[in-house]
Amino acid sequence: MGWIWNQRQQSNAYGYDIVDQKLMTERKPTGVTVITPVYNAEKYLRKTIDSVVTQSLGMDQIEFILIDDCSTDSSRKILLEYSAKFANIIVVFLKRNTGTPGRPRNIGIELSQSKYITFLDADDWLEPTGLEVLTTILAETGDDYVVGKTIQVTSKGMSVVGEHESCKERRSVSPLSIPHIFHHLGPRARMIKTNILKDNQILFPEMKFAEDKQFFIDVLTQCDTISTTEQPIYYLNRLDNQDTRLTNQTNIIQKTNCNLKVINHIIKKKLALEKEKMVLNRLYEFDSITRFFNTPHFHKTKLKRVYYYKFNQVLKTTKKLNYEFSEEFIQPMNKVVYHLFRDKKYKDLENLIVWEKQEKIKDVMIKDHLPFVVVPFLEDKYKYIRIPMHSVLEDEYVDQNKYTLKFKVFGDHLDTLAHGLIRDTKNALLESSLPVSVDKSGNGTLALDFDVLNQLPTSNYSIFLRFNDYLKINIRKPTQGKATYHYKNREFTFYDTIYSNIGLKISSIK
Repeated sequence: MGWIWNQRQQSNAYGYDIVDQKLMTERKPTGVTVITPVYNAEKYLRKTIDSVVTQSLGMDQIEFILIDDCSTDSSRKILLEYSAKFANIIVVFLKRNTGTPGRPRNIGIELSQSKYITFLDADDWLEPTGLEVLTTILAETGDDYVVGKTIQVTSKGMSVVGEHESCKERRSVSPLSIPHIFHHLGPRARMIKTNILKDNQILFPEMKFAEDKQFFIDVLTQCDTISTTEQPIYYLNRLDNQDTRLTNQTNIIQKTNCNLKVINHIIKKKLALEKEKMVLNRLYEFDSITRFFNTPHFHKTKLKRVYYYKFNQVLKTTKKLNYEFSEEFIQPMNKVVYHLFRDKKYKDLENLIVWEKQEKIKDVMIKDHLPFVVVPFLEDKYKYIRIPMHSVLEDEYVDQNKYTLKFKVFGDHLDTLAHGLIRDTKNALLESSLPVSVDKSGNGTLALDFDVLNQLPTSNYSIFLRFNDYLKINIRKPTQGKATYHYKNREFTFYDTIYSNIGLKISSIK
């Protein structure tokens, strides 16, 4: 195989070899290019490639470029095998390991000749209809970008990543109309017009971390209109800790150094103020507080001053802004963390982070119909932290084959609370939307029809109220206890979870 490999390679001056150069001159235009960087991915690589070649779109409409970053396992052998079978599979071998998926993806962009581009990591896989769904939407709308549902797969089950991206069907909307659009910017479940990348010279920065974040920020800030879909597109593999994910080798301090590069990159772009605020808020609040202070290492290390030093470096960049960056925070808890740091109350900050993570049932105070979490050990200045929404069960009963919940809901978004949601705790694809009625005073009713519930598989389910399209809250159950009902040879048990919320277990009667 090594002799054939060497005979078929065509060298170039750019640091990589294309396995079969004839493919580059003889290839026909296709609808979409799939770009996959590969590094020691033998365990899942066949599953990944098979998920592309079996797409409902048809392989004649797909250009599949796989770029191997000097794998030392059998990945290259697998790539040669598929390259020999499929004319539309283009395999590229790098001459030196780059240590970042950025360079391989950039080569894929450079080589692409399709109308659209999408990305697939070498240990993930696509829904069989995924590419057809995305290309159809872009063809119908003329939008610059579309994103669908990503399902994260772990040994414990499946969950949805970035629900704001796939909570509903949107067509030709401004990216800025979706508040969290700059969150969860991994290269999955999204497709882009190729000319958006090439006309604006958008490439991945060749960093060990945050390269996809900067890339997709650059993409979205160039898009006039985008679409989103509820359809499942992409399966994110978290079944085990693979060596194929280069970012797993990077510690939090190195990640922050990369985030600082992205922050400075964005500030230098001098975006329109509304765009800049949204983008930088993601980098300041989500990356520099939520992710930064909630790492297990922060809790364990005795060298917390290293974290504080790095956070100070982040804060120095805010001096270049002409607005107060913390006023853009979405989560009030993050603003309190920032204020505690600013006031040098480090021990309180550390205790708050631990308390937030470990205290399962938090006290909630209602003032002027607005909910506040009560942090018992903080002084009054920080003690009461606003939360967007809170709901408490007031009554539950069965009537006409329906389990009905009467609840009270408090918060800022009563007018956006449109429906309830029941979802399998281990499989996010198994869910059902439920009608909800809420009056102006926050009195609500949620009815669960046993005929609807009976269509669901036996399992455990979470029950939510949904607001602002994709945000969710549970219904707090103030008293302990469970209620069991029998219906058509099945048992429905409504119980209180460890977080004192209402849950449902569906089981068969033996």
